[in-house]
Amino acid sequence: MSAEATARAWVTAHRSDLSAATATIFDYGETAWREYQSAAWYVTRLRAEGFDVEEGSGGMPTAFCAHWTNGPGPTILMYAEYDGIPGQCQAAATHEAPRSGLPLSAGGHTDPHSGLGVGALGGLLATKAAMERHGIPGTLRFTGEPAEKVRGSKPIHAARGYYDGLDAALSFHPYYMDPLCNTVRWDTHCGAAYSMVYRFTCDAPHLWGGRRLTSSRPTPGSALSASAPPIPQAHSDVRAPGAQDALVHMYHSARALRDAMLPHRGGWSISEAILGPGHATADNLPARETHLQYMIRTATIAEAEQVTAMLDQCAEAAAALTGCAVQRVWVSKSRPGLPNHAIARVVWEALQTVGAPSWNAEATTLAREIQSNAGTPPMDNPWLPALTQLTDPREAEAQLRDALPPNQLNSTSDDYTEMCWHAPTARLYIARPTLRGGPYPPWVMNALGGLSPCIDPMVETAAQVLALSALRLLQDDEARTKGRDEFARRTSESPTSPLCDYAPPTDLPWPEYVTTPRGPDWR
Repeated sequence: MSAEATARAWVTAHRSDLSAATATIFDYGETAWREYQSAAWYVTRLRAEGFDVEEGSGGMPTAFCAHWTNGPGPTILMYAEYDGIPGQCQAAATHEAPRSGLPLSAGGHTDPHSGLGVGALGGLLATKAAMERHGIPGTLRFTGEPAEKVRGSKPIHAARGYYDGLDAALSFHPYYMDPLCNTVRWDTHCGAAYSMVYRFTCDAPHLWGGRRLTSSRPTPGSALSASAPPIPQAHSDVRAPGAQDALVHMYHSARALRDAMLPHRGGWSISEAILGPGHATADNLPARETHLQYMIRTATIAEAEQVTAMLDQCAEAAAALTGCAVQRVWVSKSRPGLPNHAIARVVWEALQTVGAPSWNAEATTLAREIQSNAGTPPMDNPWLPALTQLTDPREAEAQLRDALPPNQLNSTSDDYTEMCWHAPTARLYIARPTLRGGPYPPWVMNALGGLSPCIDPMVETAAQVLALSALRLLQDDEARTKGRDEFARRTSESPTSPLCDYAPPTDLPWPEYVTTPRGPDWR
């Protein structure tokens, strides 16, 4: 039996184990920077498989970095993501329902990262099994990447050297839109992204009423002129607009300028989210602290910098108007992706060997039930046709370019792009279960990611493709050399350094699960 056959047999033999693992991470449904149970599950499993694991890698409590070596040789990276999204708490059911004991507002998996992480883990462990049985030397590195939905961990890992010394990085993600269902990215990789939180604090509401201009541009939160009368009583502090009004001012001013800052074209966007509770207090006290998060998805770092400068001005103006101080806290600064055709060819050949995923009668019955419960007449074949088809990367590239302006070099968003600047990287897409027809409410896609018969084919296919790709790169000196040479050429043509110059933003009020005297809750 060849090493490749050993790896594929390992995935088949551990099918039920991978299925149970996917369901476990799906049920945790933890969100950005708060994936405590999910990260702990991976750390425990990797140590049981003989990996050395660093917990809290890069200063991120829910990140990790694992290593296993079979002697001197190449080093190949795979990784897990496991964060979900607030407001997407869907059970593994054929109807809309939150997971047991939780509100619909709690976290849940949309992409789904539950299957992404376990698919990569399956590929890793299948590669390890083949290396052991066939005496293949080399090292496997596996990172746990929290907060991908805010492009959080990979810029931090990159800046701290966790992607250095690699011969190749293999990046897998579920996908559902033609032409990228079952293929590998070619030239048009994901773009740049900046994300930050503006923290407004109202520490001196009693001084607000006497504020007057002392310069052409007052400093937010600055002290008042000595002659300015304060608000006379503490219970009158409600007259100060406070942090809540600062947030509202910025929210509206930034939205008014959105098209001027970054027109919504070609998939690029500026989006915002209000973090944390409203900090409600007594009726005569203003809110002391609020947080407004922005995500800027764009083609270039220069555009992201321009938008950031405008947002900074909006924040300063809002703070000055409301008697607040403002602080910008970085969440992410990540670069656009770089192609590597040499590594992409290796992964594409592995995908051709394995083939596209397929769905059996049990999965199809569940899909038809979902259609019925979502108000769509059940179809004999409910699956999107592209799910079971392979698309040559060059053909996918051509179709993708047809929908983009000629001068747009990147499309969509994901922080795997940081790996591309540290190692030859391939971006693999495997189809996730997706229904024909629609439009469907959001719970439909989320449910399909939790129902084992529906999501397991994607997980198993990804595991096999990743394992075959890794084994090829461990043994094929020529393929690795081509990948390294192309990587050296592309990075020399556009030299850049990691943009991350900030600490992990884990102290912000990200939503999370808590335990209360009433039982588990979400806040």
